[in-house]
Amino acid sequence: MNFETYPFEKLNNLLEPITPTSDYTPLSLTIGEPQFKTPEFILDELQDKSELLNKYPKTSGEAVLREGMLKYLKNRFDLELTNKQIIPTFGTREVLFNFPQFLLHDVENSVMAYPNPFYQIYEGAAKATRSEVIYMNLTAQNNFQPHIEENDLKRCNFVIINTPNNPTASTILMDELKNWVELALKHNFVLLNDECYIDLYLDTPLPSLLNASIEVGNTEFKNILVINSISKRSSAPGLRSGFIAGDAKILKEYMTYRTYVGCASPLPLQHAAAVAWADQTHVNGFRAKYIKNFEIAKEVLGVEPPLATFYIWLPVDDEIEFTTRLYRDYNLKVIPGSFLGRESQGQGFVRLALVYEEEKTREALERIKKAL
Repeated sequence: MNFETYPFEKLNNLLEPITPTSDYTPLSLTIGEPQFKTPEFILDELQDKSELLNKYPKTSGEAVLREGMLKYLKNRFDLELTNKQIIPTFGTREVLFNFPQFLLHDVENSVMAYPNPFYQIYEGAAKATRSEVIYMNLTAQNNFQPHIEENDLKRCNFVIINTPNNPTASTILMDELKNWVELALKHNFVLLNDECYIDLYLDTPLPSLLNASIEVGNTEFKNILVINSISKRSSAPGLRSGFIAGDAKILKEYMTYRTYVGCASPLPLQHAAAVAWADQTHVNGFRAKYIKNFEIAKEVLGVEPPLATFYIWLPVDDEIEFTTRLYRDYNLKVIPGSFLGRESQGQGFVRLALVYEEEKTREALERIKKAL
């Protein structure tokens, strides 16, 4: 398989010949990894359950973890799901890569569609399934909303949307989410929303694609799936806790497939993740930190905050030149937008991940202001 080099490796190769100035301490806004301490109640549960390392975990996930996830879906989205409509996963990266291989294995000349620019694992899955790819380009002209002609959509077997979006920080609201559900039913393709940033809203809570499915009368979630992760909402990426939820018929067959994949999470991690999923209060604390960071960004750079995520999709004249100059003259790393897209998408942008406490965030943004 001819996989594309990952964006962070591309960045390392780009910056490797450059010696950054010693006038500034190193800072990086490249990786979407929260730099806040994981809450104590999660760490306590992990420690308390450490003796369970002597047991094999179930591929299907322990009851305590499923209960925590189902409680989250009820509390956050008012969704009453059953155990048949959810599968715990080892984060979301693995499911984004292996679910398309399960779904499209017996499909000849399979076709996938996903946003462009994108989280690169979507492309890895397309390559692994030998699928034709239709890019849904996210541009300033279309307000970074995924669009695809209906004639192309008719050919699709699997469509990924990603709202709130990485890297552009754009958001698809309820009316358009309902339209996507109706299209999935009309053309009989499987629609998946990557919802890993959905709890990082700045003001109004955002709906799940599953809410939109119910709104149009698709209460059994036919052809509709979502994934979510604890990494961003709980500042706990090391727990590797995610889920896929929705269409029970698809998930039943996928569960059989997963018994061969070997991605079961260790029991102490499952118990720690369970208490994190079941609690929303700690997430509000992290949201407050991101809201403050966006206030700083507006003050320093004049950028309007998005509705969600911790990203800024910053327009620049030349993203490669800007990235190298920012590193050389200000010892600060960012990701060029073109490393996150294909066919020229992402050119003229850099992605900033505001994942630090406000003091470091302000320092990094002040350097960017000088560079601009």
